[in-house]
Amino acid sequence: MVDDTGGDPMTKQRWVRLSLKRLGQLLAQRGHAIDPKTVRRLLHKLKYSLKANRKRFTGPPHPDRDRQFRYIAHQKRRFLKAGRPVISVDTKKKELIGNFQQDGQTWCHEADEVNAYDFLSDAEGRATPYGIYLVQHDRGYVYVGESADTPEFAVDAIVSWWKSHGRRRFPDATKLLILADSGGSNGCRPRMWKRQLQERLADAFNLEVTVCHYPRGGSKWNPIEHRLFSFISINWAGKPLRSWLILLGYIQDTRTETGLQVKAVLLRGNYERGLKVTDHEMRKLRLRRHKTCPSWNYTIRPRQGVSGAAKG
Repeated sequence: MVDDTGGDPMTKQRWVRLSLKRLGQLLAQRGHAIDPKTVRRLLHKLKYSLKANRKRFTGPPHPDRDRQFRYIAHQKRRFLKAGRPVISVDTKKKELIGNFQQDGQTWCHEADEVNAYDFLSDAEGRATPYGIYLVQHDRGYVYVGESADTPEFAVDAIVSWWKSHGRRRFPDATKLLILADSGGSNGCRPRMWKRQLQERLADAFNLEVTVCHYPRGGSKWNPIEHRLFSFISINWAGKPLRSWLILLGYIQDTRTETGLQVKAVLLRGNYERGLKVTDHEMRKLRLRRHKTCPSWNYTIRPRQGVSGAAKG
């Protein structure tokens, strides 16, 4: 419904966000006395209804978008066929720890009473859950940080997973495939992400690390989103995360009928933003970009005689 009296006369823009009461008043000014209930009924009859914006457009598609999806599928098949580990990684939405409203609904006799405002000053902390989804075994591992979401934090989570779970499941593995989004702490651009992978993972464990990034706007096809994070969100929907222990409990209690199991760990430490990696440091990395979409696909090989993190 268009308000012919509103908008900017210079641009001919017309405003359409009107209440039922206001629509009735405008119609009355034109000689049509009508109450808001009748306005609602007539709008429904004309197939109008209240709708929210729907996120759909991701911008112009990258010319190599489909090519990259095919290449990721090829890499996954190659690694899985060879029995090599394939992990999907990403950072889940940050969560305030405390008596705060949590989106969703839950069955209960009475609704939980929570804080009216989501002030960080009222929180026990802000959780940064970094997830690792093991594709071939349908297993999830979430490392919850108390600090910033940085490349150093992301690689620390992957290293912790490899030391505690990865190398036990794959004792003979010499190669690892990581599927990640193209942005964020584990994006295709951050130099620190690549340097940390070289030092903390490839050098430390004599492991060849291949990384494939999903194109911009393609993160929903990253397995971790629909195979792990979505079920964690369902599990704690409508339940305030009043303590770190409660948050970890909801993550670990996440299950699916297909057999998903999840482990959660609190990853303590303070991670500093904005750390730089020089051109000289980048040249020291043993990084080889693939011929197909080189900005999204690369392999980091261990450097001989270079020791990284402790292997214990």
